[in-house]
Amino acid sequence: MLKVASYNVHKAIGTDRRRNPGRIIDVLNEINADIITLQEADRRFGARAAAIPQNLLEMHSDYRAIPLDVQTDSMGWHGNAILVRKPTRVLALDIMHIPCLEPRGAIIGHLEFEGKQLAVFGMHLDLSGLWRRRQAAAIIKHAQEKEQDMPVLLMGDLNEWSAASGCLKDFSRAFQMVTCGRSFHSRRPIATLDRIMHSDGIHSTEAGVHDSPAARKASDHLPVWANITVG
Repeated sequence: MLKVASYNVHKAIGTDRRRNPGRIIDVLNEINADIITLQEADRRFGARAAAIPQNLLEMHSDYRAIPLDVQTDSMGWHGNAILVRKPTRVLALDIMHIPCLEPRGAIIGHLEFEGKQLAVFGMHLDLSGLWRRRQAAAIIKHAQEKEQDMPVLLMGDLNEWSAASGCLKDFSRAFQMVTCGRSFHSRRPIATLDRIMHSDGIHSTEAGVHDSPAARKASDHLPVWANITVG
């Protein structure tokens, strides 16, 4: 059994408009997941420095960010990052260019837990419905190719406000959608923007939204999570 989660950390800027990476780390520790994909994990302008300093993360949690070595001071790629428990074996990692109107990307981690391997996709899709569907098509194609070798887990902020249309329809044709719940806005959740999806080689047993006093302040999104079994 693995616990996985996805969290748009809003560059560590909370609902009080203060940047406080320590609050994000507190929420990560509350979630207590084995794998967490992050969105908006880097600052937007300048050198795109990590919103959560790596040394702070490692000092105050059991997580480490999979090193992508793409941007010097960043945690991830276009704000996407994958956090894993420190003993987790990372076999490979990659970045994915996707069609975009504004800078967007996806990341893929090839991970191993207790002898079982899986590919984890982290993503943050466009605000535009047309570009979201183009991005979804590219990610689905790549994920289905990966699925031939191992189970695939996809997590992130899809920015899709509809209940079942748009890119959700595209993803649901190829993968199982986990029902987590409304995650945005953290103060009063009205939209199911953050999603967890998986291939047939993975089974979800329980899922939800992590709604705590700390999470309501740390970011404008609440984290979503699921318990899964692989194989």
